[in-house]
Amino acid sequence: MKKTLFALLTGLFICLGITQVAHADDYLRIGMEAAYAPFNWTQKDDSNGAVKIDGTNQYANGYDVQIAKKVAEKLGKKPLIVKTSWNGLIPALSSGKIDMIIAGMSPTAERKKEIAFSNSYYTSEPVMLVRKDGKYANATTLDDFKDAKVTSQQGVYLYNLISQLKGSKKVTAMGDFAQMRQALESGVIDAYVSERPEALTAESANSNFKMIQFKNGFKVGEEDAAIAIGMKKGDSRIDKVNAALANISTKEQVKLMDDMVTKQPVSTDTTESKESFFDQVVNILKESSPQFLRGTGMTLLISMTGTVAGLIIGLLIGVYRTAPKAKNKVLAGFQTAFGWFLNVYIEIFRGTPMIVQSMVIYYGTAQAFGISIDRTLAAIVIVSINTGAYMSEIVRGGIYAVDKGQFEAATALGMTHGQTMRKVVLPQVIRNILPATGNEFVINIKDTSVLNVISVVELYFTGNTVATQNFKYFPTFTIIAVIYFVLTFTITRILRYIERRLDSDTYTTGANQMQVSEVK
Repeated sequence: MKKTLFALLTGLFICLGITQVAHADDYLRIGMEAAYAPFNWTQKDDSNGAVKIDGTNQYANGYDVQIAKKVAEKLGKKPLIVKTSWNGLIPALSSGKIDMIIAGMSPTAERKKEIAFSNSYYTSEPVMLVRKDGKYANATTLDDFKDAKVTSQQGVYLYNLISQLKGSKKVTAMGDFAQMRQALESGVIDAYVSERPEALTAESANSNFKMIQFKNGFKVGEEDAAIAIGMKKGDSRIDKVNAALANISTKEQVKLMDDMVTKQPVSTDTTESKESFFDQVVNILKESSPQFLRGTGMTLLISMTGTVAGLIIGLLIGVYRTAPKAKNKVLAGFQTAFGWFLNVYIEIFRGTPMIVQSMVIYYGTAQAFGISIDRTLAAIVIVSINTGAYMSEIVRGGIYAVDKGQFEAATALGMTHGQTMRKVVLPQVIRNILPATGNEFVINIKDTSVLNVISVVELYFTGNTVATQNFKYFPTFTIIAVIYFVLTFTITRILRYIERRLDSDTYTTGANQMQVSEVK
């Protein structure tokens, strides 16, 4: 069993072809969402001057990417894009996971407390995006959005502008513009506040959308409208970065943005609206099946490795916590202290969300201790220790479920605690906790989706990337949902088969043993 499991895990690592982290001396690591066209987006090849995305076989392009190339050239380095969720950009920079943020970020006063900013490399114009057939399609002023349900992206100045829409209903901020487009399409919101380039992209991608510009529009501060490069405080390269940006005139900025608008991956197929839902799903699978396979493989790798490692952690803790007290006072004191440590570990990891643990472990260790962990390894560690906390309690319950008489009988035979556990108790415990272990495996498959916050390219992250490329959110995420279901359903059936194999004639409960004795 151990050899088979090792072979499977090794095969997964080889098939996935996990890339090594690029050396900081050779590359300038640029953080961005790669999902905010025309500023930045994800594509399949290096056409039109796209740049490789770290840890994947995909590329990023857009206005931000072209600016990044100019800055990297000035610094004598090669650009490398690190695809990161918006909320993870500043933690990634502060912890040293990336060198710069070039992601359409405004140098607001709040952000300046955390990081430094270069000079501006673009000036944005806030606009509204609505449905063409909606109630607010003919709006011309801010006052026309009375009673409208309006939102924008979490953590950006655009969301604060909603307060200038008198009488509007401020909807909770969303994670990215892909979510907002889906919400607008489905009628969850009536409009969202955006920037002109993004709104033009959305309008081109979906004929049902309409961009609203105002003659006397939002009142925006200069620091909010400007877009700059985020850097760590004290970074000595900021003067060179500003020198590179100074070579790009306003006229060149406009020309570059217009060029990126024409090159962005916008679907202009007029037959798209005539496609049935099934046809859309089939076409997406044809175009993006390699991406889905890689994302599924990464999800399986992390969840399988994390579950096995978590089970081992749980078994070790379970055995330790049921061990008899040492007779030596010093050893007994150490045993008690270590028991308290284990209790703290279990309570913390059972009492906090995995997404928070991911941020703390991946970014926190780098920022606090200078330890840089590969994101895939970090993901496996996070899932393993999280699962271990739950499995330790499951194992403890499984040990206590074993009849106390078996412990007494083993002691009478002269067995040590370790021998009793290894030869008598644990074989029964493993069988008894198998359903709970399977349940943890299924949970881990689904919970890997939160690891996108540290840029792990698992199934959900892959699906979101595909959706930002084809702008077909509902069919794309339907495919993702089906894949998750197939994974969990298959794993459940395999584990039940193993349970039936273990429930053979050689496996008997205490009651059955008594019946056999009576027959004899």
